[in-house]
Amino acid sequence: MAPQLLSSRNFKSLFDSVDTFLFDCDGVIWKGEKLIDGVAQTLDLIRSKGKNVVFVTNNSVKSRRQYAEKFRSLGVPSVTQDEIFSSSFAAAMYLKVNNFHKDKKVYVIGGEGILEELQIAGFTGLGGPEDGEKRAQWKSNSLFEHDKSVGAVVVGLDPNINYYKLQYGTLCVRENPGCLFIATNRDAVGHMTDLQEWPGAGCMVAAMCGSTEREPIVVGKPSTFMMDFLLQKFGTETSRMCMVGDRLDTDILFGQNAGCKTLLVLTGVTSESNLLKEGNEIEPDYYTSTVSDMMKLMESP
Repeated sequence: MAPQLLSSRNFKSLFDSVDTFLFDCDGVIWKGEKLIDGVAQTLDLIRSKGKNVVFVTNNSVKSRRQYAEKFRSLGVPSVTQDEIFSSSFAAAMYLKVNNFHKDKKVYVIGGEGILEELQIAGFTGLGGPEDGEKRAQWKSNSLFEHDKSVGAVVVGLDPNINYYKLQYGTLCVRENPGCLFIATNRDAVGHMTDLQEWPGAGCMVAAMCGSTEREPIVVGKPSTFMMDFLLQKFGTETSRMCMVGDRLDTDILFGQNAGCKTLLVLTGVTSESNLLKEGNEIEPDYYTSTVSDMMKLMESP
């Protein structure tokens, strides 16, 4: 069935059928460091109607704690760390549920958020931002040393990616027996600022795929790995959840894969013309211009 434009006719049935709303962040709640108009009031109104509000983001640069701080700094203090499920958290949880040995280390191509979530989960992380200024030297008879105890390489969004990190991660994956290659997500682009899109984690992951000749374990959307934690926390059937996002290939596909209802907002990477163009195979149940449309429809007679 073709996506329905959210309206006063269909909104009530959607709202009444949902206990938990899952929101993506970049392009839905904010763009860069700017909150999208009407978001704070809409979230407050949804909560006041007895619904759960959860945030599921593929951006791994921050930890859950850091995201809660960002919400506060943007004027949304009601969001708690427990309501945030980031791909940085998902990477740490993947290692935990798969009994990754505590004696093994994790090399990170990505931000501080991944390192913080690994530490909270009891793992030792290496790399990350501190390797951003390092340079790999091509010298005759020079061996690039890497830690043989690294048992996993986690790759996420990394604005300071460089050849040193790629060589370190590649050696770990190719030479350390059984080393896991984990991607937080494979988003092509993202709204890192409020004015334009920037390359996403997908290009960092692709670089490692090229050098290791391996495909990663992807823990962020559209993988449903995080859904088990959501179900455990909120006790809501997926059929009574609605995923609200701006990307078809991550947010909407994640919702569909998990059995949720889906709502696309047009404030991020997907335009109405891209959604409705012939050949698009990922279609949400509903779509609307912006999150605050939900507030307008809730308040309309």
